[in-house]
Amino acid sequence: MVIYTFTKETGTQVTRFKSDFIMFRIAVIDTETRIGCIHLGAEGVIGAHEAAVPQLLLIVSGKGTVMGKENEWVEVTSGDAVCWERGEWHETRSVK
Repeated sequence: MVIYTFTKETGTQVTRFKSDFIMFRIAVIDTETRIGCIHLGAEGVIGAHEAAVPQLLLIVSGKGTVMGKENEWVEVTSGDAVCWERGEWHETRSVK
């Protein structure tokens, strides 16, 4: 499991083409890709399962804990991204 931060402070200022924004590159993908959105309620759980493909979780609101192959719970919050490898057992829990 790898945890990234995609907050405004960790991004890159882009001014090319008369732009003015901050960007954090999430992924460059060259294979079949599926992107979904999950709304996980307070004290919700995405139960332990094996990742069939590499999985990326972007926390856009709220906070919780995640666990990967290290079998250690790690706190995450909005602005964090968690990446699990194919075959990695993992679980996600939200908090109030």
